[in-house]
Amino acid sequence: MAFNVLIVDDSSSMRSIIKKTLQMSGFDVGEILEAGNGKEALAVLEKEWADVILTDVHMPEMDGLEFLKVLNKQDVVSTTPVVVVTTEGREERLDELRGLGARACIRKPFRPEEIKKILADALGIDEKAITEKEDLDGCDF
Repeated sequence: MAFNVLIVDDSSSMRSIIKKTLQMSGFDVGEILEAGNGKEALAVLEKEWADVILTDVHMPEMDGLEFLKVLNKQDVVSTTPVVVVTTEGREERLDELRGLGARACIRKPFRPEEIKKILADALGIDEKAITEKEDLDGCDF
């Protein structure tokens, strides 16, 4: 079963890296949707279905914290798993993100196998059931 993924990050380069990493990881990706901030992501979610959301924290207009707060108030997407992809390292900030409903936080840089495992856990699926790609060793993004 392929999963639609929404990538929310103000850096188009980082969105491309995340997209490529997802493809390399062996995670069963359907459609990859993109947004430059939380506000754009909400507009995308009004028109498209995402099975999981990968979001940055620090973005203009609507940051990751505000985005999580708004998502929690919307019935349809309040149960959509959100994984935060960030350089943020302060444990109190990561706890705050988890308290707002983030299923996991993944620190940049990350490896394909790490993002695959975290997404499988967030979606409640068996990571072993997803065909793994070879040659993932040594690939850091």
